[in-house]
Amino acid sequence: MTTLLEPFTYSYMVNAMWVSALVGAVCAFLSAYLMLKGWSLIGDALSHAIVPGVAGAYMLGLPFALGAFISGGLAAAAMLFLNLQTKLREDAIIGLIFSSFFALGLFTVSLNPTAVNIQTIVLGNILAITPADTLQLVIIAGVTFVVMAAKWKDFMVAFFDETHARSVGINPALLRVVFFALLAASTVAALQTVGAFLVIAMVVTPGATAFLLTDRFGRLVILSILIGALTSFFGAYISYFLDGATGGVIVVLQTLVFLTAFFLAPKHGYIAARRKARAAA
Repeated sequence: MTTLLEPFTYSYMVNAMWVSALVGAVCAFLSAYLMLKGWSLIGDALSHAIVPGVAGAYMLGLPFALGAFISGGLAAAAMLFLNLQTKLREDAIIGLIFSSFFALGLFTVSLNPTAVNIQTIVLGNILAITPADTLQLVIIAGVTFVVMAAKWKDFMVAFFDETHARSVGINPALLRVVFFALLAASTVAALQTVGAFLVIAMVVTPGATAFLLTDRFGRLVILSILIGALTSFFGAYISYFLDGATGGVIVVLQTLVFLTAFFLAPKHGYIAARRKARAAA
């Protein structure tokens, strides 16, 4: 029992666990809407689009979160602009922005590789998070939760049926801008937890898992938040004993939970689907 409680005796581990849970919950909240809209790959695009901002901030001696947010915001704005002003498919727009920003990031790193901490960008550094970074994450989480909780039905209607949203006085374009801004900020927060390359899991896996467990969107949001928060908390906890990358452990744990739901979900799971198929035959 003493061994199991050992992580709680270290302040840096306690901080890492609750901050990871907070970031996981925020990303999971947004994950539910990404699933509803079919925008899961946007999270992947943003996670790579912040690389040039992080690299540039390191080179200039600025807070990397500032550079990441600016870069992510520009990428989100570019995707929105192309989506509204061209007839390109969303997957083409995402691929264009993803590759362009990531290439710019690699080029920026190559200019002065010694000034850029590649490991922090790739893996995150939640165990060494500073009080200033913690405050920043709390602010991002607080703003995101307040906005999403206050307007969750408006976002749902706008993402599900834009025509109906306009008919009831909701502005889908404005909500998209707000959502992308929150997603960019949350991506920056997740960067410090799991690194740039694994952010996609934080903003997709909880929502995908919850999608298998319920047909009601309200329940999907709640389940997604719980899955994101709990897997992030226990992922950070388990990483102490495995002495492995915290972000990697969190994502592996989320993947295991998803696979469990995929096979065992009572209505939409693989086993349930096979039973229905045999019964229908």
